Amino acid sequence: MLAPPPLLPRPDPRRGRLLRLYDRLHRRYGPQRWWPARSRFEVVVGAILTQNAAWRNAERAIERLRAAGALDHHAVLRVAPARLAALLRPSGTFRLKARRLRAFAEHIARRHGGHLGRLLALPLPELRAELRGIPGIGPETADAIALYAAGRPIFVVDAYTRRILARHRLVAADADYETVQALLMGHLPHDPALFNEFHALLVRVAKDHCRTRPRCEGCPLRFDLRGRGPRL
Repeated sequence: MLAPPPLLPRPDPRRGRLLRLYDRLHRRYGPQRWWPARSRFEVVVGAILTQNAAWRNAERAIERLRAAGALDHHAVLRVAPARLAALLRPSGTFRLKARRLRAFAEHIARRHGGHLGRLLALPLPELRAELRGIPGIGPETADAIALYAAGRPIFVVDAYTRRILARHRLVAADADYETVQALLMGHLPHDPALFNEFHALLVRVAKDHCRTRPRCEGCPLRFDLRGRGPRL
């Protein structure tokens, strides 16, 4: 008597749900064209300056750096610390961010001979570990640099991403960074372009609908909550 064929594992429904969320967002909003920057160092600057700040305020500080001719890592080291902090004032906590930006530039000079490309060319695990070893570079900032400046397949998890996934009951409300990232990385194709676009789209829908007090009417992701209801 022949043995019955082995049972195949059932596909995880979370993959399909995540891809449907992406599809609905992309159909509603279209390409977001992130990250808005003229150079890879400008991406790094933006990732540091958006820490606890709105993008428009970080962008104002970036324009001040550009006007001052200080928008590359060599120039950052030539600018006096007080002057650098003054240029970053629109981004908030500007003295702290000036120290963090200078620490990044010093790291490039000391560890990579002043060549940003050498850092960004490291294998992804080494790149993430080295970035997180620079003062002021936490997981989210490191992964934003890895994805948007280095083009690596890593999903950036921010407060918007956690809020949306928690409300859709895909993660617990108190899930930490690594747990949320593992969900996304474990159920989506490892494509930097997809991670780039999906993250940007989640930010867009969070600002339009999934706010601290949600505005579910008209949200392109409302279909996913039928029979569930958002976790608030």
